[in-house]
Amino acid sequence: MLKKILLFLLIIMSFYSCGSYQKINENKNESIDSKIPNKAPSLVDKIVWTAVSFKGTPYKYGSTNNKGMDCSGLIFTSFKKRKILLPRSSRLMYTKGKHIKLNEAKRGDLLFFKTSRKKTVNHVGLITSTEKGKIQFIHATSSKGVLVSYLSEKYWKRAFVGAKRVIHQ
Repeated sequence: MLKKILLFLLIIMSFYSCGSYQKINENKNESIDSKIPNKAPSLVDKIVWTAVSFKGTPYKYGSTNNKGMDCSGLIFTSFKKRKILLPRSSRLMYTKGKHIKLNEAKRGDLLFFKTSRKKTVNHVGLITSTEKGKIQFIHATSSKGVLVSYLSEKYWKRAFVGAKRVIHQ
């Protein structure tokens, strides 16, 4: 009898532990249509979406696929999938496009960094958002792989070299 009770309780607990909760938007005035863009995605949108699709990919120097990639590999691949060829290294990418002031930076622009004592650019990221003056970018680091960071973070702010526009928006 005790075994049957324990078995029953175990089954009941398993149903509760498998459940999921989702907060339901109860704002009746907001329609689903307001969340759907009313225009076709731009080239910049497609490039950013491609880059974001690699979020969580591990870092692998010299690689350009979902099993691993480095920072320039992420940018190179994201642009190449949209038929825009950029150099394969961040140092050479920095020689392309138009220099822009940081306050002119937009989604799809590239950010360049010096993260070592060398005097050359050795890191690149792609701006994903500039909302409320906060620049967010996607890149790949050797410690965390492909991730999104803010330029305002102390490390990136200090390592920042410049911004470039390679797509005329």
